Amino acid sequence: MAEISASMVAKLRKMTGQGMMDCKSALQEADGDFDQAIQILRKKGLATLARRAERETSEGLVVAKVSDDGKTAVLATLCCETDFVARSDDFVAAAEALAECAMACSAHQGPENVLQAKHRSREFRDILTETAGKTGEKTEVGDYAKYTLDGPGLIGTYVHFNGKVGSMVQIETSNEDVAAEDALKKAAFDIAMHITAAKPMALDKDGIDAETIAREKAIFAAQVKNKPQDIIDKIVEGKMKKFFAENCLLEQRFVKDDSKSVAQVVDEAAKQAGGWAKIKRFIRFEVG
Repeated sequence: MAEISASMVAKLRKMTGQGMMDCKSALQEADGDFDQAIQILRKKGLATLARRAERETSEGLVVAKVSDDGKTAVLATLCCETDFVARSDDFVAAAEALAECAMACSAHQGPENVLQAKHRSREFRDILTETAGKTGEKTEVGDYAKYTLDGPGLIGTYVHFNGKVGSMVQIETSNEDVAAEDALKKAAFDIAMHITAAKPMALDKDGIDAETIAREKAIFAAQVKNKPQDIIDKIVEGKMKKFFAENCLLEQRFVKDDSKSVAQVVDEAAKQAGGWAKIKRFIRFEVG
């Protein structure tokens, strides 16, 4: 059996990022062959994933990335078991790689396709396996969304400083010049931040499913069930109006200035830019 020197262990550790004892053991098993030792460590990572398959991955990080031309953006989550691991350098690096790989997938593809995308010539599935091997925790891609502009407009993204929640919003504009104005860019960022904080259920009331609306109406009606029916109807109507105002993005009061609705913020920014703009869609992801 080949003698395993400290320099060999250090070299393998630098190549793989695995622990010193794991690297030494892999080299011993591979009789000093680095390629074989790397495969041994990779299999160990896969074994770690298999052992942890039933564990919950309720922690992690939200990541966002916008293309250089601003026409495409992604929002995704990388999940693990504990907040401690989510804060580790290895996990943060994997999350950053996820953002890069997510940009390589088409908009209709989901997390399973992100695994095949490459970051610096490596498939993300290998990065995921390596990260699990380093941290000892189940690690997986959670939510994933990709927006690509299909006309004049812009995409705003925001991830809160704790990395646990983030949002993405697509805004359509009358032309590219309007989209390029600083007023619209600031509005897109601010509205993404608003979505992160305010948790809207839908863009407008048409986006809220009928089941939710029926449930809310039933709850409100039950609260005043002893009143005459015509009074109940008026009360329920008023409460539903408030419900929509609190849960529909366009009607919500803007978090940075509650004297305005989100729709008004967009309209004002568009007028400053010399055109019109409207929010087309948004998405919000949260972990932890």
